[in-house]
Amino acid sequence: MSFKPMRRRVALAMVAGVAAALLPLGMAAADEPADHERARRALEAGEVMPLRAVLEQVERDYPGEVLEVELEREDGLWVYEIKIIRQGGDLLELELDARDGSLRRIRGRDVRAAGGKRDKGTPAHRTEAG
Repeated sequence: MSFKPMRRRVALAMVAGVAAALLPLGMAAADEPADHERARRALEAGEVMPLRAVLEQVERDYPGEVLEVELEREDGLWVYEIKIIRQGGDLLELELDARDGSLRRIRGRDVRAAGGKRDKGTPAHRTEAG
């Protein structure tokens, strides 16, 4: 007697069980608005600055190549998290209040804004202000 049909039935039952278990998760995710939809609504409501304006400010104050931008909700506030590679290869991580672009936190080496001025309260080397 061959066990192949039995294995196939067991495998199909396992797949069906996993699919049934994940179905409610998929339905719950479909009920929640997508991240881009939440961001669009926040922009339309004036809760966040446009990304273009934020990037212009960041590029002026912290020259380098922007690697990653995230808009997240933290403790009830919208926050832009931006990673930049600066000349020389140092990684700089900024956390900005998305309402007005003010700096909440900065991490990296030699965290000086353009013009050579250090950010208020930050030492010249590794830092995490905020």
